Amino acid sequence: MTKKVLIVYAHPEPTSLTRQLVDVSIEALTAQGHEVIQSDLYGMRWKAVFDAEDFPSRVNPDRLSYIMESGHAYATGQQTADVAAEQAKLMAADAVIMQFPLWWYGLPAILKGWIDRVYAFGFAYGYKNGTNEYRFGDGILKGKRALVNVLAGGPAADYGPRGINGPIDQLLFPLTHGALFYPGMDVLPVHPVYGAAHVGKAEEIELIRAVWRSRVERLFDDAPIPFRSQNGGSFPDRHTMADHVSPGQTGIAAHIADLTTA
Repeated sequence: MTKKVLIVYAHPEPTSLTRQLVDVSIEALTAQGHEVIQSDLYGMRWKAVFDAEDFPSRVNPDRLSYIMESGHAYATGQQTADVAAEQAKLMAADAVIMQFPLWWYGLPAILKGWIDRVYAFGFAYGYKNGTNEYRFGDGILKGKRALVNVLAGGPAADYGPRGINGPIDQLLFPLTHGALFYPGMDVLPVHPVYGAAHVGKAEEIELIRAVWRSRVERLFDDAPIPFRSQNGGSFPDRHTMADHVSPGQTGIAAHIADLTTA
């Protein structure tokens, strides 16, 4: 069955390895018969700064409240055209692929700015009734899939369980669990490419491309990360994990269910 896939990517250099892997994504998905939607943030010259210019019609011109103005703009159809267009892409897509380099342990600013501006109140948060009822497994993007492809300059050892940088899935928890799982998406395990700054041989690049192609081809088949949903019983007050859930565990690890014992 034909699906629509939105690829959001951020790299300023069109010959970069990141951009090459975007091309692989497009080729693999197209070969499977899927429709690809693209958001090339640098190519679009995306406005990364979330500020008063995002709200051409203000509820309160004297003091900027992002929640109030974002909610008003979204509810009344007065968002800027670029934001509304990206929201429409998200709604049309069956899956989202994000591809970017790891810069200072996180997203490039332009990609973070895409999330900041596109994730309006009433859309990605405050969904349906303006509360936190529909989040972390529920939300406007529920039923869609998400896959993150990140390219890190350092070697894999730096990102191992005891590596100096910390595991990549923990570094990107704000993206996977936050920006993607929060509005309801099923998030697949992150696909990292390590040592990207030192890849030069054609055979190395071809291997990276082939491994990524295989991941893309399984976009609608691979099992997502078993994040604990807010409304599935793990968080009875929608804030704190119940005592019987992940006993003895704290932090990020507690948010991922052990399916072998569940």
